[in-house]
Amino acid sequence: MTKTLHHRACHLCEAICGLTLETTEADGAVQITSIKGDPLDTFSRGHICPKAVALQDIQNDPDRLRQPMLRVGSEWQPIAWEDAFSLVAERLAAIQERHGQNAVAVYQGNPSVHNYGLMTHSNYFLGLLKTRNRFSATSVDQLPHHLTSHLMYGHGLLLPIPDIDHTDFMLILGGNPLASNGSIMTVPDVEKRLKAIQARGGKVVVVDPRRSETAAMADQHLFVRPGGDAALLFGLLNTLFAENLTRESHLPVDGLDDVRQAIATFTAEAMSPLCAVPAEQIRQLARDFAAAPTAVCYGRMGVSTQAFGTLCHWLVQLINLVTGNLDSVGGALCTEPAVDLVASTSGGHFNRWQSRVSARPEYAGELPVSALAEEMLTEGEGQVRALITVAGNPVLSTPNGRQLEQALDGLEFMVSVDLYINETTRYADLILPSTSALENDHYDTTFNMFAVRNVTRFNRAILAKPEGALHDWEIFVGLAKAFAAKTGKELKPTIAPAQMIDLGLRMGLYGDASEHKLSLATLFDHPHGVDLGALKSNLAPRLKTANQRVQAAPPAILADLARFAALQAPAADQLLMIGRRHVRSNNSWMHNYQRLVKGKPRHQLLMHPDDLSSRGLSDGQRVRVSSRVGMIEVEVVASLDMMKGVVSLPHGWGHARPGVQMTIASGQPGSSANDLTDECLLDELSGNAALNGVPVTVAAA
Repeated sequence: MTKTLHHRACHLCEAICGLTLETTEADGAVQITSIKGDPLDTFSRGHICPKAVALQDIQNDPDRLRQPMLRVGSEWQPIAWEDAFSLVAERLAAIQERHGQNAVAVYQGNPSVHNYGLMTHSNYFLGLLKTRNRFSATSVDQLPHHLTSHLMYGHGLLLPIPDIDHTDFMLILGGNPLASNGSIMTVPDVEKRLKAIQARGGKVVVVDPRRSETAAMADQHLFVRPGGDAALLFGLLNTLFAENLTRESHLPVDGLDDVRQAIATFTAEAMSPLCAVPAEQIRQLARDFAAAPTAVCYGRMGVSTQAFGTLCHWLVQLINLVTGNLDSVGGALCTEPAVDLVASTSGGHFNRWQSRVSARPEYAGELPVSALAEEMLTEGEGQVRALITVAGNPVLSTPNGRQLEQALDGLEFMVSVDLYINETTRYADLILPSTSALENDHYDTTFNMFAVRNVTRFNRAILAKPEGALHDWEIFVGLAKAFAAKTGKELKPTIAPAQMIDLGLRMGLYGDASEHKLSLATLFDHPHGVDLGALKSNLAPRLKTANQRVQAAPPAILADLARFAALQAPAADQLLMIGRRHVRSNNSWMHNYQRLVKGKPRHQLLMHPDDLSSRGLSDGQRVRVSSRVGMIEVEVVASLDMMKGVVSLPHGWGHARPGVQMTIASGQPGSSANDLTDECLLDELSGNAALNGVPVTVAAA
């Protein structure tokens, strides 16, 4: 028996923590015997979370598919790769020939950005389809971030990140980094970094309808009514202007006077009833933020997935801007990654076309996923007849999952690139599984863009690719070749993802023309990663707006102020539902690993004791939760961590459905929160789903 130590990073979440893995080999078989945090990792410094330890559960999971599977009646049967590719090409080509290019739709899930082969090669095939019906998890997550940066800075990936290691005041809205390990903020070991702010005399303030794990360790927590964050932010910005608390920015800026005039009536007093935060608290928070030597306002999931998500992120940027904290050390800074997608891609586009049924706007070539089901169910020219899903489970993760199930059941053809037969892929005709995370290389092109420090590393495969298996990028190359051959389309040559990364490193800021001389070979020689330095001011020369100036008052955003001005506070007895995240189980596929689902149950509805009492309900009771689109039954737990009038239900549960072949997950209790979320409840400007602030009723089951 031989033992070997390996070093790589976990890419199951945004933290990209460095790992040390031990394997043993006996009689030609390699087994993982240990997964620990890598204390020599230049970024994560030994930090590890439960998801990383579960990598071996994924590797050994008997439910994970290891070869293509074809549906034959109600059964699944293996099929050869070449036969599978030919079938996909034949069926999709025939559907597009009969019904047009847009009759085929694509949905790409969250893991797509965690697998570099999907990032580099999925469009090698999907781009050949020339369909406008492309959807992804972006529009149930961070689309308002991207749209705001596109409109203000000219590129959707110019996302200023909190300089958490140097700030004196961190204001967090709708984020729970202790559970998420950072989100649109790549930050391993975030708890130590937040405590370091406090240790140096700084302050952490969390605004959330629930006293989350992060709120519990903060210096101050403010309850805010779900959907009212924009009102709070308007009150803060108005106060900064009215009390002359602003600082001059070094950035070139257009439109600040227009902003000041547009929000003149949105005073703290006017906004207080909408956000349920007292006006004097709003004003004092603005004063404290402005008085700090350095400060950063950070908004995340809770403010993205609500009816005014884009306004929220615009206001976050403006608060940082007018206090002199945008593009400043200790404030919000843009990362300068070794492979820079901002430098190598165009600024993108917005609203060049709209969805067929509800006229929802596209962003960067994708339509809001809330429109996916209706595009399948609504008859007429352009109706979606076939679907390709890539590493996603939209039945559990997008609004009105039951409606989407109905739509999937009526498709002519569906193919899924996925590791499991889950709540979505059970409707597929064909499932194409790739190798596991430990069987392929990886480079984080996405999360290095959002890191709180400039870092880079290449992750070598730990285990050999099994005989007969294909990496995800090889699957897309095979599909592309088959489809091109069937349709007569021209197919350009391609290279492996690792070669693409090598080119990106050499051409980047730290490449051949720099003192670092970064290349793939360099990273091979540095298994613990390479630290490229602290974040620094760089936004001005990277702006991609037409006049290379920050656009503080984009017309599309100013036009949305009229919609906000019509906002009214909900009725006194109205309950509003929000989600919540847990470090072990935010994503549905994580529920199939015993070490991640063990412990106290996490699927319950949280509700303030007074809200329970007023409805004649009791702690631990089974209740019926209803919304406009559906009803579920779930256990309720009394919690003083909840704001009155607000209930919290996590997404990703609800696995006990016919045909799901995820043994551990199917045995877990709980219902899907997205059987309650409403596909018609959106941030109208971006089209992002409003998964928070959903009106519900709760009664005894």
